[in-house]
Amino acid sequence: MKRPFFTIIVVSYNAGEDLLKTLESIKTQTFKDVAIVIKDGGSTDGSLEKAEEVLGVSGEDKTSEAGGRKRLSAGKVNSDGSFDIRYRDGSIRIIRSKDHGIYDAMNMAVDAIKKDESRLKSDTAPGYVYFLNCGDVFSNNKVLQRVFEKIQLDSRDSGTIVPTIYYGDIFEMKTRQRVSSNPKIDDFACYRNVPSHQACFYDERLVFRYAFDTVWKVRADYEHFLRCFYVEKAQTKYMKMRVADYEGGGFSETKENRKVSENERQQIIRMYLPKQQIKKFDMIRMVTLAPLRTKISENPKTAGIYNKLKSLIYRHR
Repeated sequence: MKRPFFTIIVVSYNAGEDLLKTLESIKTQTFKDVAIVIKDGGSTDGSLEKAEEVLGVSGEDKTSEAGGRKRLSAGKVNSDGSFDIRYRDGSIRIIRSKDHGIYDAMNMAVDAIKKDESRLKSDTAPGYVYFLNCGDVFSNNKVLQRVFEKIQLDSRDSGTIVPTIYYGDIFEMKTRQRVSSNPKIDDFACYRNVPSHQACFYDERLVFRYAFDTVWKVRADYEHFLRCFYVEKAQTKYMKMRVADYEGGGFSETKENRKVSENERQQIIRMYLPKQQIKKFDMIRMVTLAPLRTKISENPKTAGIYNKLKSLIYRHR
């Protein structure tokens, strides 16, 4: 199998219909040079079996090593029920094994794909890795086509391929509002927050080199973005487009984990910014009433006005 341009990783555990909704969103994309990797933690709700039906691989024999367009290309079911199977030409891969949470599962999926022979070739352009959570969907069926065209245009203009994170905006289903990402990633943007991983397409070299640090319970993707930006010197390129519709209400948004999230954010930013700069940004955050702004942005009645103002500010950066 040749290296796919996009690899979409979906982490799942007893996700029910949310998993199927997400997979349908991927299937309807007009751009087809895509590999889908499901990392399942051992679901018992039947969602994985239904996912195989959605992807059209439910009739394929998990015990055969035979090749062919409609049979698996590698893999077998182990005695504990775990497996790592590639279907068809390798463009669909389902990994079922125990993990220690979402970031560990994301790492396991990345670790599996980076060992593919097609990824080891240095004479071809790198692909891009995208993480789409169960319940989240692409904003329309041309998202991947538009991102591909943007990357191709940049590659032709620059002549070189620097490790880059391409990112856009998301649509928050809870508030029914478009949430604009900051078009310019700088120290203050990194201090406040960075684009959510549902908005980001990572050059595969970045995710292959740096795993998500599972010491962080809620903010591992935030720390990973900062590590790519400050350590790897990755470029960040904003695309003025909606990438994904974000369901919300997940793991990081419980009352307990919100507190953990802010505590982790403070610890992480101290790893990358000097103390005096953080103090300055803390003061700006306090003066601009950050806690109140957060409440306004999360209230369906006020989120629209807030996000329009934020978008207006970003356009003048």
